Amino acid sequence: MQTNFHQPILKAVLGPTNTGKTHYAIDRMLAHQSGVIGLPLRLLAREVYDRIVKIKGVNQCALITGEEKIIPPHARYYICTVEAMPTEKKFAFLAIDEIQLMTNLERGHIFTDRILNARGTQETLFLGATTVQTILKSLIPKILFDYRERFSELSYSGPTKLTRLPKRSVIVAFSSADVYSIAELIRTYRGGAAVVMGGLSPRTRNAQAELFQNGEVDFLVATDAVGMGLNLDTDHVAFAGLSKYDGRRRRYLYPMEAAQIAGRAGRFRNNGTFGTTGNCLPMDNDLVKKIETHNFDQIRKAEWRNSQLNFGSVECLTESLHFKKPHSQLHRIIGASDEKAYERLISIPEIAQGINVPAQVKQLWDVCQVPDFRNLTIDTHIKLLQDLYRLLYQNGGKIPESFIEKKIEKLDDTLGGVALLSSRLSNIRTWSYCANKLSWMQNKNNLAKCTREVEDRLSDALHEALIARFVDIRTNKLLKGIGSKDYMKATIKDNGDVQVDDQVIGQLVGLKFTPSKTSSALEAEAIRTTAEKIVTPEINRRMTSLCGGVHTIFTLSKTGGILWGGKIVGQIDPSGTPLNPNAEIVCGDFGDGNLKKLSINRMRDFLKAEALNYLKPLYDLKEIHNDHEASSEARGLAYILFENLGVINRKNYADTLKKIDQASRKKLRDANVHFGQYNVYIRDLMKPKPSNLLSILTAYSAGGDKNPFLPFAGVTSIPKNEDFLKNHYSYQAIALAGYRIVGPRIVRLDMLNRLSDQIRQAQQQLDISSGEKKFQIMQEMLAIMGCTYIELQGVLQNLGFHSKVIDTTQIGTKNTDAKITENKTTNTTNLIKFKEDKNKENPPVTNDISRNKDVKKLNVYHHRVLNKDGITEEVLNTEYWFVTKRKYRDNYNTRKTNSNN
Repeated sequence: MQTNFHQPILKAVLGPTNTGKTHYAIDRMLAHQSGVIGLPLRLLAREVYDRIVKIKGVNQCALITGEEKIIPPHARYYICTVEAMPTEKKFAFLAIDEIQLMTNLERGHIFTDRILNARGTQETLFLGATTVQTILKSLIPKILFDYRERFSELSYSGPTKLTRLPKRSVIVAFSSADVYSIAELIRTYRGGAAVVMGGLSPRTRNAQAELFQNGEVDFLVATDAVGMGLNLDTDHVAFAGLSKYDGRRRRYLYPMEAAQIAGRAGRFRNNGTFGTTGNCLPMDNDLVKKIETHNFDQIRKAEWRNSQLNFGSVECLTESLHFKKPHSQLHRIIGASDEKAYERLISIPEIAQGINVPAQVKQLWDVCQVPDFRNLTIDTHIKLLQDLYRLLYQNGGKIPESFIEKKIEKLDDTLGGVALLSSRLSNIRTWSYCANKLSWMQNKNNLAKCTREVEDRLSDALHEALIARFVDIRTNKLLKGIGSKDYMKATIKDNGDVQVDDQVIGQLVGLKFTPSKTSSALEAEAIRTTAEKIVTPEINRRMTSLCGGVHTIFTLSKTGGILWGGKIVGQIDPSGTPLNPNAEIVCGDFGDGNLKKLSINRMRDFLKAEALNYLKPLYDLKEIHNDHEASSEARGLAYILFENLGVINRKNYADTLKKIDQASRKKLRDANVHFGQYNVYIRDLMKPKPSNLLSILTAYSAGGDKNPFLPFAGVTSIPKNEDFLKNHYSYQAIALAGYRIVGPRIVRLDMLNRLSDQIRQAQQQLDISSGEKKFQIMQEMLAIMGCTYIELQGVLQNLGFHSKVIDTTQIGTKNTDAKITENKTTNTTNLIKFKEDKNKENPPVTNDISRNKDVKKLNVYHHRVLNKDGITEEVLNTEYWFVTKRKYRDNYNTRKTNSNN
């Protein structure tokens, strides 16, 4: 009987990127009872692991990398980085991806070793570029080949400016500094970019790639790490450079390397393009042709190093590392980082003298395998390895947990920018590697879990920091909304904030949209375009409502603004006049032009209605002026009052006022004109609403100074202090408000008239005759003026009064020759104390009965002081006020005229 034995499959699946090689290998592995796949990057290993977990479940899958180990007890499928593959374990299926990395100067010997020695019991697949065909055939004569064609075409598009790159582009640079500068430029001009670099953790790289994949950003800036391990839906790859530093020297990209990167464009059946950008020179025709046709020179040499190491002694290990190559197409690797570290460490006497047994040699070699995640100087890395070995040596081959815990605690900080977080992340990756070296740990799971959690937190923080630095989220969302036909979710808050997809783009107050502050011209244009699309309909709706709104919904602000529903929509136009006001709309570029004109007309109607309603006395004056039946004197004064908006100083028009007879005065009084002691004014215009309206209309109409005087309602006088003077109110503004500057106070005109009435009453109460009418400051005078005694002294002086002090021995007599001493210093008074005596039968002459029995008697103001016993006493006020005889006669004539009003 003849038995057929099935030979294990040994096959290489070769082809360019985007040919489905990795997908094919996963399918083949899952068709077997067990399998292992070696991948070039931890990032790619994690991606494949997640994919297989969804198919087979977490208990069936293991993940092994230098920094992470997830090994369920009954796992059947192992996903590993090539270095971490469990070579001592047998699997039915085995695959190695990206085998062209056998030429890598640092890691190539690992790939070569797996190609030569790693096999599945039933099937072995090697995945890579067609450039390895010749060397594979030479190293493994019985290997089979399966060629894959690219699903889509790849073509060269030439150089393109960074600011004009098409959307869905990947820009490739070869240093972190270039990546950052390009990403910042893209943020400024195109809204932002995701960032992918080899130094990022898989979690951060995946999160950044997801930004690009889900369309949150249209650009991705990356190092050549994008060439492997990331499947991106990109249409164009732009090279910002064609040379890189490979760890030893700066050199031009090999054609195969350029093709690996360019092949990211046009995934699956979508055609892609590649080109150059920035300061990168255009590609030469030969390189373009090789990339487009995927026709490259075959690899002639593979890096190699003996993997069967002898740890019997330091000398044995050194000798085994330098075994000669077994094949002519292999090249003994030179300058590998672990060998350099080993040579440096054994040259340290303290370490060399302490190595006595094979286990110590093996432990030293394991320490040398710790990657330099920090990418600092070689001396810094050697110092770290030296410290690690010393800890292991001193603690029986274990690293104390307390040591790593302190390192982790120091790094567990998510505050800081991109550079600081990147530094912490690279450091925590070192301790993650150590924590996953189970033979070094006392507790095999505790620290590995802890370092993973810290790495995840730092990765998330770095992802957010990269977004904050390189992605203008608001601009990016707005640009996408502008170019999309989909409805943009917009909200206008009660406070006026305009939000589009949770991004505030500005404020709509009334009819005017004010954009938020921007950091770039692109952002400003995006906001403007979006606002025009979103805000214009709302502004048109508001203008339509405004045009049909009732009169009472409008108000006028102190700054001349026209408020509609409490929001400013217009302004008094300087082309109008107080009695024929005009309006202008407060609105930006958005909104319908015809609706704007209608809104202006509606606001103009509001202003005119306000003027007609509250300023009617001025219109009445105009009618008197135009009334030919009225006397010329009445018409003339009416014109003067009309031109001065209802208030004049008597002194300036004394001659005109003398000529007006009683009949003319009556006609003017019927129009609410009041002939006061010092001013002629219209009573109704002194009320708060009319006076404020007139002041505002005057200040903001033609010729106005935009500085109306608007005191609080009910204030009888205001101190003329620094707060008042710094506003620089004009005399007209003060007069229109119904006030007048009188010495140290700004006094309301009607209160000034009441003061003059009280002065006359006080003169009548005083029974001292010397040819001059005298009076004293009364309590009632201070009350109506709302000022101090000293301030009232200043007011009286400004009105032309002088003060004197009477000899107290003369008080209470009717001697007309009473001796009076003039007080040269008007601000001082000869004060004589007297004790308060309410039962005194003979009160001072100043409290003599008024001649007018119907008028309530005024009370002299006496100062109150505390005596030495702490008792309040009044001090007799002996200050008297008067005008000269000539002024008295003038004032008497004025008072006589006013008494007829």
